[in-house]
Amino acid sequence: MNRDEILSASSMPLFSPSYPRGPYRFMRREYLIITYESDPEAIRRALPEPLEPAPGNLCFYEWMKMPDSSGFGDYEESGTGIVAQWNGEPCNFSVQMYLDDEPPITAGREIWGFPKKYGVPRLKVQKDTLTGTLHYDEERVAMGTMTYKHHSLADRLDEVAKGIGKLNVNLKFIPDVDGGPKVAQLVGYNLTDIHVHGAWDGPARLHLTPHVNCRVADLPVRRIVGGRHQVVDFTLPFGRVLHDYLA
Repeated sequence: MNRDEILSASSMPLFSPSYPRGPYRFMRREYLIITYESDPEAIRRALPEPLEPAPGNLCFYEWMKMPDSSGFGDYEESGTGIVAQWNGEPCNFSVQMYLDDEPPITAGREIWGFPKKYGVPRLKVQKDTLTGTLHYDEERVAMGTMTYKHHSLADRLDEVAKGIGKLNVNLKFIPDVDGGPKVAQLVGYNLTDIHVHGAWDGPARLHLTPHVNCRVADLPVRRIVGGRHQVVDFTLPFGRVLHDYLA
């Protein structure tokens, strides 16, 4: 294996890469997103400067079912985020994410800095309820429920697509061979080529269980704002550095 072959590789291990080169297309990705008001001190602890909390102390918990993801396959994902601001621009900051498939865990962490760990999330319709669960080490640490398709947003799909295309931000941290920081960046990205198949709003509930290695409950639920169910196609492009902590 020569230098050119090494530098043209998509990912490790080079003999059998975990994921191909992007960008990456997601088809019929299904979401359950529960927005809620949380504790302002907990939000500030989880939100890296120079990001600022948006008014309202809002967080969100989401489940995502990805049946057709180029390079990654068929998997599910779950995690928490904070509604924030970057230089006055509204954005979503990813705090922690749990999923059941190695390639998107590896790619997400190595390319964009997604805060991904292994877990077992599940999103499904149970009778009249859209239900999301997350298990970590066989313990259920999260459950979200929403009424199934009670309020259609068919007349507002352009607005839904615009919201999906807003700025998203991750904190990317990669240690050097001596254990010190090699990469410490705020990474921004915007989803593109968005097509919304359907979207629905409705009442929702969220239960989070404290767990030392799956700290979804560290952003506690104070008040549920509402639920959003949506099915979307989009492209995940490469990101850009918003802030470099080592510069």
